[in-house]
Amino acid sequence: MQVSLDGFNSSGPNDEQTWVTWAWDEIKNYVLALLDTSDTIIIGRKLAVDYIPYWQNILTKPDDQMYEAAKRIVSAKKVIFTKTLDNPEWGNTELAKGNLTDEVKKLKNQTGKDIIVYGGSSFVSALVKEGLIDEFHFFYNPVALGKGVPIFDQIENFQQLKLKKSITYDCGIVLLHYDLK
Repeated sequence: MQVSLDGFNSSGPNDEQTWVTWAWDEIKNYVLALLDTSDTIIIGRKLAVDYIPYWQNILTKPDDQMYEAAKRIVSAKKVIFTKTLDNPEWGNTELAKGNLTDEVKKLKNQTGKDIIVYGGSSFVSALVKEGLIDEFHFFYNPVALGKGVPIFDQIENFQQLKLKKSITYDCGIVLLHYDLK
């Protein structure tokens, strides 16, 4: 997840991330390796309607610098958490319409690789609140926003994390990889 120094993962009414440090050439290997550990992406409905078509479009452009990520994302099973969609519009996509905790636990009990979460902000916050995220990969950007959406704003008690890895990139991004303690 991209995060500002002051702990926000989005800003603006539509979760705009124009503040994100664009350093794909530096973080690409880490992101692709992370995608390779998973075979399922869970995502909230609000983000899914733009996210999935974006990656499907990139997959039609082999010269695009994001093509390798697009191959992994498009081929992964995607589960959209929604109360309003009735049919998935995209291939390799399912809908989860039940209780958040129950649906995630069902997915976790299936065989396969890891599950990766690609948001949006309120969806990730709800997962954090319920203790459903086992590890975090934060890309801290060298920018302060002053306001925005934090992912930990719904928790009722503190959640301890254990640092597994940190990487400092030349662009100023610092990756912090934590496990839920």
